[in-house]
Amino acid sequence: MRSRWSPSVFDATHELGDDQVTRLLQAAQWAPSAGNAQPWRYLVAPRGSRAHQVLVAHLSRGNSGWVPRASVVLLAVAVTEPDAKKPRDPAYAVHDLGQASAHLTLQAHAMGLAAHQFSGFDHDAVAAELGLPEHARLLAGIAVGVRGDPGAVSERDAERDSRERTRRPLAETAFGDAWGTPWPGLTES
Repeated sequence: MRSRWSPSVFDATHELGDDQVTRLLQAAQWAPSAGNAQPWRYLVAPRGSRAHQVLVAHLSRGNSGWVPRASVVLLAVAVTEPDAKKPRDPAYAVHDLGQASAHLTLQAHAMGLAAHQFSGFDHDAVAAELGLPEHARLLAGIAVGVRGDPGAVSERDAERDSRERTRRPLAETAFGDAWGTPWPGLTES
């Protein structure tokens, strides 16, 4: 899992087959879910599709250079069913969508693909144009494809791919007996 990372340079000519996209979605399908509610949905937006065109029109400036080059973008949606017999805290849907998206991302890596999750787009505009109901919350996109040639993209996007990967130390993430007190069993590597 440590070798997984989120590139910003995708091969704009690569296409994923329907069977490959299905395999990614199956990985998400089997993610853990509170009470098996599976409160996640994905809008599949292959490069050139109507859904892809809608998304591209609403990307932030920072994402507009690299997201359109991905083979497919999966738009991640948390769903709180309006007709559920026992209403659930919407936070569970967000949590479960995160797990499903993580499974999907790791499956992409296992398939030799690259995946980059992003949130820089006008969520409300994309949701409206793609007809999402009120009980569906569009949270993120996952760009999937194969790595491209850094020489074929802007210097800014190429530079993003060469940055050193860092993470917050575990002592600032995992606490023991009190908030802010590192869990004593940590061993950093």
